[in-house]
Amino acid sequence: MSARVVFACVHNAGRSQMAAAFFNATADPAKAVAISAGTAPAARVHPEVLEAMREVGLDLAGATPTRLTPELARGARFLITMGCGEACPVVPGVTREDWPLQDPKGQSPDAVQRIRDEVRERVRGFVAREGWARG
Repeated sequence: MSARVVFACVHNAGRSQMAAAFFNATADPAKAVAISAGTAPAARVHPEVLEAMREVGLDLAGATPTRLTPELARGARFLITMGCGEACPVVPGVTREDWPLQDPKGQSPDAVQRIRDEVRERVRGFVAREGWARG
């Protein structure tokens, strides 16, 4: 059974969506899969995030922000938080890491691209560290 990683931010409309998409494109699905969620989900993924991800060949048009609940996080191996602070649940048995990343909402295209690229590099390093890269 593959490990599950939950990427969480406040609105689940930017950072966590990007991280899950990069993770699932990078990791071997037989080893690990990712989902994303937010403590106060937005109605949709931020348009500037959709555009920045399209630029690197990942389409998030079908992604829907989801509420982060303790039930959703239970059973995950990792909960990677991005700016949700105390609102993100503490789930016994789940390793939590916090990635301090700027919120892309309302940012300029250049700023969103920088955030996207930082998310991609963090995800690549995380996947490599855990030994989950595709063969």
